[in-house]
Amino acid sequence: MNKMMSDKKIIALYILPSLLLLLTLVYIPIVMTGYYSFMKWDGIGRMEFIALDNYKELLKDKMFWKSVYHSFLLAVFSVISLAGYLAVSLVLSGKIKGAHLLRKIYLIPMLLSSVAIAQLWLRIYHPSNGMLNHFLLFLGIDDPPNWLADPSIALYSIFVPIIWQYAGFYILIYYAALKSIPASIMEAAIIDGANPWQLAYKIKLPLIAGVVKVTIVLAVVGSLKYFDLIYVMTGGGPNGASEVIASYMYQKAFRSFNFGYGSTVAFSLLLICVLVTWLIRKLTRSNEEIQY
Repeated sequence: MNKMMSDKKIIALYILPSLLLLLTLVYIPIVMTGYYSFMKWDGIGRMEFIALDNYKELLKDKMFWKSVYHSFLLAVFSVISLAGYLAVSLVLSGKIKGAHLLRKIYLIPMLLSSVAIAQLWLRIYHPSNGMLNHFLLFLGIDDPPNWLADPSIALYSIFVPIIWQYAGFYILIYYAALKSIPASIMEAAIIDGANPWQLAYKIKLPLIAGVVKVTIVLAVVGSLKYFDLIYVMTGGGPNGASEVIASYMYQKAFRSFNFGYGSTVAFSLLLICVLVTWLIRKLTRSNEEIQY
C-alpha cells in the first residue's frame, strides 16, 4: 500500500510541470477571456462591467456573422481537400516509382512558416508581376483578375495557399495510418481476389476510419480558428471580404482597442469550436462506440 502511494506521488510529481504549464497557458487565459467578455475595456483604462451587452451586440453584428460564414466556408473546403490528401496517400502507400521523393516534396510546405508562405503567394498573386497573371497573359487572357483585391474572389484565393500549406501534414498522417495496416490482412484480401479499388475502399478506408475522423476534427477546428496567413495576405480585406472569426477578433481587440468586445468574439469562437467538435464526434460515431 505504501509503495503504491509512493508511486502515485512520483507520477504526480512528473505530471505537475506539464499540468502547471497547461493551466497557465490554456485554462487560465480561457477563464480570463470569458471574464473580459463581460466588460467594457480598452485594454489600458478601467474596466466596466456591462453583463451580457457585448453578447447582445455580437448577435446583431453583421460583420461577425460574415466572418463566421467565411470560417465555415474554409472548413468545408478543408474537409473536401482531405479526400484529395487521402487519395495521394493511397497512391504513395502503394508500390510506385519515386514515392519516397514525392513524400519529401509534399512535406516542403510544413517546413515553411505561415508568414513565408503568405509572402510567397503574395508574389504569385501580384496583379502585374505575379507568376499566375503572367501565365494567364501567356494563355491569351488580356485582363487577369486582381486576386486579392477583388472582393468576389479574395477569400477563395486565400483558400488555395491554406490548403497547400497543410497538404503534407495530412498526407503524412494518412500515409502513416495506411502503413500501419497489417500486411497479412492485405495479403488475405488479395488472395480472395480483391482488386486495387476494393482494397482501398473496403479494406484500407474502414481500417483507418478513426484516423479520418480525427483529421476531420483537426481540419474543421483549425479552419475555424485560422488567422496568420489571412492576416498577412489581406488583413481581412478588401472591405471584410476575407474576414474570418480570428482576424475579426484581432481587429476589434488590437486595432479598435475594444478588448471587451474582442474577448467576446474570442470566447464565442471557443464555444463554436467545442460545439462543432462535439457534433462531428456524435455524427461520426461507429456502431461499436454507440453500443459501448
